[in-house]
Amino acid sequence: MKLNLIKKIRLLSVCCAILFIAACSTTSNNKEYSGYLFTYFTGNGPGEEAVRYALSKDGYNYYALNNNEPIIDSKKISSSGGVRDPHILRGEDGKTFYMVITDLYVTEQGWNNYAMILMKSTDLINWTSSIINIPETYPEEFGDVKRVWAPQTIYDKETKQYMIYWSMLGDKGPDIIYYAYANEDFTALATTPKQLYFSPSNAACIDGDIIYKDGKYHLFFKNEDASKKGIMQAVSDNLTSGYEELEGFMNVTKKPVEGSSIFKLIDSDEYILMYDMYSSGKYQFTKSKDLKSFAVVDDKISMNFHPRHGTVIPITKEEELSLLNKWGNIGKSAFVSYNSKDIKKNNVVVDDKNNTIYLPVNLDTDLKSLNPEFQLTPGITASPEGAQDFFNGPVTYSFSMGEKTKSYKVSAQQDNNPVLNGFYADPEIIYSHKTNKYYLYPTSDGFTGWSGTYFKTFSSPDLVNWTDEGVIVDLKKDVSWANRNAWAPTAIEKKINGEYKYFYYFTAAQKIGVAVSDNPTGPFVDSGKPLIAERPKGIKGGQEIDPDVFTDPVSGKSYLYWGNGYMACAELNKDMVSIKKNTIKIMTPDRTFREGAEIFYRKGKYYFLWSEDDTRSPNYRVRYATSNSPTGKLNIPENNIVIEKKPEMGIYGTGHNSVIQTPDTDVWHIVYHRFNRPNGITMGSAAGFNREVCIDKLEFNSDGSIITVKPTITGIKPVN
Repeated sequence: MKLNLIKKIRLLSVCCAILFIAACSTTSNNKEYSGYLFTYFTGNGPGEEAVRYALSKDGYNYYALNNNEPIIDSKKISSSGGVRDPHILRGEDGKTFYMVITDLYVTEQGWNNYAMILMKSTDLINWTSSIINIPETYPEEFGDVKRVWAPQTIYDKETKQYMIYWSMLGDKGPDIIYYAYANEDFTALATTPKQLYFSPSNAACIDGDIIYKDGKYHLFFKNEDASKKGIMQAVSDNLTSGYEELEGFMNVTKKPVEGSSIFKLIDSDEYILMYDMYSSGKYQFTKSKDLKSFAVVDDKISMNFHPRHGTVIPITKEEELSLLNKWGNIGKSAFVSYNSKDIKKNNVVVDDKNNTIYLPVNLDTDLKSLNPEFQLTPGITASPEGAQDFFNGPVTYSFSMGEKTKSYKVSAQQDNNPVLNGFYADPEIIYSHKTNKYYLYPTSDGFTGWSGTYFKTFSSPDLVNWTDEGVIVDLKKDVSWANRNAWAPTAIEKKINGEYKYFYYFTAAQKIGVAVSDNPTGPFVDSGKPLIAERPKGIKGGQEIDPDVFTDPVSGKSYLYWGNGYMACAELNKDMVSIKKNTIKIMTPDRTFREGAEIFYRKGKYYFLWSEDDTRSPNYRVRYATSNSPTGKLNIPENNIVIEKKPEMGIYGTGHNSVIQTPDTDVWHIVYHRFNRPNGITMGSAAGFNREVCIDKLEFNSDGSIITVKPTITGIKPVN
């Protein structure tokens, strides 16, 4: 009996020991991950070709570390002075990290380079590095190599080695993906590079990225065939051979892409495939469970930086805290957003120099009980919590991250400019006698290169409180003759045979169309063809854009004005959807005319307004002329500025306006767009497609001349 008991105890001890060893071996490579680390670079210019870090809690929302500055000096680790395409991998031991990078400085080298960099770390902060110059290391096999691009690393479980793979181009081409094994110290290549994959169509293959799933190796790469460009996939049972190309593209967009990278979400069976839309200035994220069908999830993604070709790995809470202690920052970049519905998020001003935060809020906000609901980068907390009284002045908040603490004085003010939440531009406004409301018809902005494809309208009873009435014209659904560049609309209400009709003139693909509706909010039906499709006779430059419609209260005739670089005018037929071609007239005021004509009538005078300079310029502004006729000679005042920038208020790029008269009064307002405040002035040319709509009062001298408008932040009060 005792003997059997001893045997059982011994057996139980052995089993426990085995379970303990198994548990240790399992947990060593399966850490408890709580977030993600994104490694990336930012562009082709000086200082942009360098490794940067960003953190995410959920794999969708990323925040740059170190103020989006490099975490490694490129000049110290490279032969060229620049590095690109960083790929990071956690080693099999769970605590060693490997990074491989393209050694390339485009500013000096163009697109030809000869080396890549191997890096190693045990803490994600301190890295050792080695340069591998391919033609110097393998002069016989690869002495003609002139491109060594986008290296990546994967652990080969068969050989128990780290395999590096990258694309190379020799004199004969095309770019082919090669592989080699790293030595044990990860300081050099231990084997001569071999071909891993080439395109069956003999096209260039670059930016390879391999992930293992369900016994298969999935190789994502960019195919550069003239007729077949995009992210493709090849699959194999073997890491180093046998890849068979799948049909179709993995990228969802039709725009140019490169630098794909795929990673698995923590505690999920879903994968994220992200890629660099390099010509569009953005990244796209897609999701899949089977690695075959991918759905865009861009609406869930946010970044406070603009990355280029990078990779993502999961990290632990301890690793995240270590990175935050090293590169975390309590400053402007820490304030990701503000979850209160009362705050105009795009217009918050964070001043790190004076440690102040300015919160513009909606007019109906209760300043005595406002909770900003700060959304901060990971690791930062705010105090006090909950609603605070901002009515009597600023509230002091303390922000903490580990041992770091910083205080800001936070103030809130009811501002009415911009009048719409979001990015919109080129605003047209009308008053509808059918509904007794005002309607704004802007360009939908915020799209790189003015690439929006739809138009919306907004209604208001008082020029202050605006309601989003939704999309009224979608080029891709509603217009047969154009599907791009939805710009600068204009609209008019006409009473025809006792019924109200609404005519909506818009720019699409640098032509002007017209759509008609029985209501100011649509639905609008396109005429089926462009109204203005070519330059007027004698005009050699410019674009057929920016229409404005005007009905002369004296004659009852309606006119269409348009043009970029020139201003043309034509009388509209009574149907309002066609012009009298024999009435086309060029009315360009002077050399300051760029675009955005706006015409209105007041006390016997016809006013012609236009925008000067480029919409991407801080100096974009409005000038005017007057006339005794809607088509007559223009008289240009000596001082004819209507509205221009106000730098001391952070207001820039004020232009492309419309004008509205409150019915049965001599009360007038100017509706215009400006750069986003406060960020636009720091955005370079991108400010020209991140604009917002404002309204201020328009006033006149006794002689009818326009008093130059001073653009405001507070805006106007409701109009009865």
